[in-house]
Amino acid sequence: MQHRALREEGYVANRQLGASGLVDLTFGNASVFDPGAGVFAIKPSGVPYAELTPGKMVLVDLEGRVLEGKLRPSSDTPTHRRLFQAFAGIRAVVHTHSRHAVSFAQAGRPIPCFGTTHADYFHGAVPVTRPLTKAEITEAYEWNTGNVIVETFHGRDPLDMPAVLVWRHGPFTWGPAGVPAVETAFALEVVAQMAFQTLALTPQRGEIEPELLGRHFTRKHGPGATYGQP
Repeated sequence: MQHRALREEGYVANRQLGASGLVDLTFGNASVFDPGAGVFAIKPSGVPYAELTPGKMVLVDLEGRVLEGKLRPSSDTPTHRRLFQAFAGIRAVVHTHSRHAVSFAQAGRPIPCFGTTHADYFHGAVPVTRPLTKAEITEAYEWNTGNVIVETFHGRDPLDMPAVLVWRHGPFTWGPAGVPAVETAFALEVVAQMAFQTLALTPQRGEIEPELLGRHFTRKHGPGATYGQP
């Protein structure tokens, strides 16, 4: 993938994120990765979404070096970089502070899977990381945020669970390209709101039956998927 195309895809993902209703002010960012080149394009720090252009996207390599771009990259760049290093098969990462998902992150609670809307996107409860230690916060905070996400996914498939909540912080999602990763961030906020309301109505509601979870997830994901057009 040429860097021009990478910048364009990153720009489109960030503009869609800005228009999605998932972000307040500039609270959020999206990045898109070219695995062949080992380079990703990410939103510049603090720049309003409406002011973005492809040329303002910042190109960063997996060692953290800024290769192209006159602006400072997002402060979350080390977290994105860590996820691209660790999760094979993903090409885009999205971070938001969407309100219902953040509510679960601040409570330190996974988002339970109560129904089929959730099961269509996430194979089970969306996990929450452990708290960062004082040392992890003090030194290399954003990099260590990526580390606790990777730690949380030990034994989990990030392609079956393309989202996580960072303790007291907020959600990260990922996917095979920029726009699908933004869609996953939107779906995450939808199911977080539904779970929040379900718990308000029925605090003791149990999670979805495993058979129903599996049926809905595999309709949309994997080699046997039947949703949509071939």
